[in-house]
Amino acid sequence: MSRAADFVDVQVKDRMVKNQKPIHPSKISFFLKRTFDILGASLGLIVLSPLFAFVAIRIKKDSPGPVYYHGTRIGLNGKNFQIFKFRTMYENPESYIGAPITARGDSRITPFGEWLRKSKINELPQLWNVLKGEMSVVGPRPEDPDIASGWPEDVRNEILSMRPGITSPASVIYRNEENMLTSSNVMDDYLRTILPDKLRLDQLYVRYFSFFSDIDVVFMTLTHILPIWRDSAVPERKLFTGPLTWFVQKFVTWFVMDTLIAFIAISLVVLIWRASAPLDIGFVRMLAISSILALGLAITNILFGINKITWQYASPMHVLDVAVSTALALFIFSMISSLVVEIKIPKPMIIDFGVLSFLGFIVFRYRERLITGLASRWIRWRSQNSKLGEHVLVIGAGDCGQLAIWLLERSRLSTVFSVVGLVDDDYRKVGQRINGLPVLGTIQDLPEIVKKKSIGLVMFAINKISPSERDRILEQVDNLPVRVLMIPEMLTILSDYFTQQAKNVEVKNG
Repeated sequence: MSRAADFVDVQVKDRMVKNQKPIHPSKISFFLKRTFDILGASLGLIVLSPLFAFVAIRIKKDSPGPVYYHGTRIGLNGKNFQIFKFRTMYENPESYIGAPITARGDSRITPFGEWLRKSKINELPQLWNVLKGEMSVVGPRPEDPDIASGWPEDVRNEILSMRPGITSPASVIYRNEENMLTSSNVMDDYLRTILPDKLRLDQLYVRYFSFFSDIDVVFMTLTHILPIWRDSAVPERKLFTGPLTWFVQKFVTWFVMDTLIAFIAISLVVLIWRASAPLDIGFVRMLAISSILALGLAITNILFGINKITWQYASPMHVLDVAVSTALALFIFSMISSLVVEIKIPKPMIIDFGVLSFLGFIVFRYRERLITGLASRWIRWRSQNSKLGEHVLVIGAGDCGQLAIWLLERSRLSTVFSVVGLVDDDYRKVGQRINGLPVLGTIQDLPEIVKKKSIGLVMFAINKISPSERDRILEQVDNLPVRVLMIPEMLTILSDYFTQQAKNVEVKNG
């Protein structure tokens, strides 16, 4: 099907999801997914057996031919399989010769078949494919092999890395696909307008799959096949971060982890207190106290908006938010413990418990920042003491210098360039460490530093400087066996670009 391949090659590539870091699902998510598939398919085939019998009788009465349709689809890792559906077309040669995609008013569809398609009941026999392991309840929709042959190779490999599904985010959004196509140009319309976006949605599903997002997709599928919601639009983001996924990510996960942290904290407090006096709280009481504190923290986190923070990129200022939230949660816990005799504990012990819990909450939330910080310090230390890679010296220990270091260390060139330190004419900074890097000397010390540290690249990163002073420094650098990169020029280009964009917006709105 070379025509389809040509269409896909032109239309799809510009709309594919690129340069996005995928989320790697855990083995538990895949285990839960397959368990859900087996249980759901088994239960579905049993419970829906009366409906299957009714549909089979109606299909036989509607038109002669078999009850089921089976066609070739491409599945996991590119392996073809036979998909099962209730037959919705007349059993004649025209039904098999025509386009594999159907549109509104397709003469090949039987009257009862049209109702089956609209209600999506024709898809239910695929529960058997799920039980056999060829499909999943939720996954990228299985495509005709001829159409799939035109997918870009990287897209094909990514989408086919998971079992195809009975439903998917793309299936929900394009549940009225047939109404969007015209029977006169059905293949052209499908390949131009629908297939590229469906592939994009399938890529997003594969990259951000989670068990709970699957449950959200199932829920959305069931609700939007009902007539009352059939024609309502579905926001794309809700299919990837639906109500259940959002609730689990924002509340359940944090509640479980905060309960565990609180339990560890109170266990340590009990051990410390036992060293000085007999103390018997008991496992059940400790678990109850931990759960109450975690519940109080979940409530106060909502009040302070802490549950909306992405801690991977959180500012240190949010430590104060966690402190206030923890203090309020402790106050709630203290009030409850004073009323409930079974969990009453001394006030000083509550304070110790709160301090340790707070430290645990902070370490857990900032764990990636802490690990990244330690790794960065280690890499910098290794870079400064290693002869591998080209050594870089930054002129200017101010904000522009920090920006230059940040840009270099987070680029792909970070493995071949090593920032060994900075120089600055502010004598108060010499000998100090700024953001983990030493200020090795002043501009006058450049020749000695370049020779001693084997510098190959100098990054000039002083933004606020007079032209004469700038020329003086660059003249001294020109006499050294190094290359020079001007950071202020990069900032000027960016500043000019954004200024021009702002002017364009003003003109457009004016």
